[in-house]
Amino acid sequence: MARSARARTGAAEGAAVRDTDGRTYAATTVALPSLQLTALQAAVAAAVSSGAEGLEAAAVVTASTEVDADSVAAVRDLTAGAPVLRADASGAVQETVVG
Repeated sequence: MARSARARTGAAEGAAVRDTDGRTYAATTVALPSLQLTALQAAVAAAVSSGAEGLEAAAVVTASTEVDADSVAAVRDLTAGAPVLRADASGAVQETVVG
């Protein structure tokens, strides 16, 4: 889902999170003059606005060599131990950030 969202919009990043009820939310980077969100922050916001109280996992597709600290912080706000997977444009997992 993260990879598809990124490809569909041409955004810098695509992300997806799965909540503790098994629902999945996808989002891309938001870059507006008055609002900037990483893709992972946007996916977490979508989950929270839909009533999610925790996350099982998160994934971000990015060309960056690391997951943005603010993105990880957004996931940690809901669940301290959820893994955050970083994948490249092909979808290959490059890193897993835990705890």
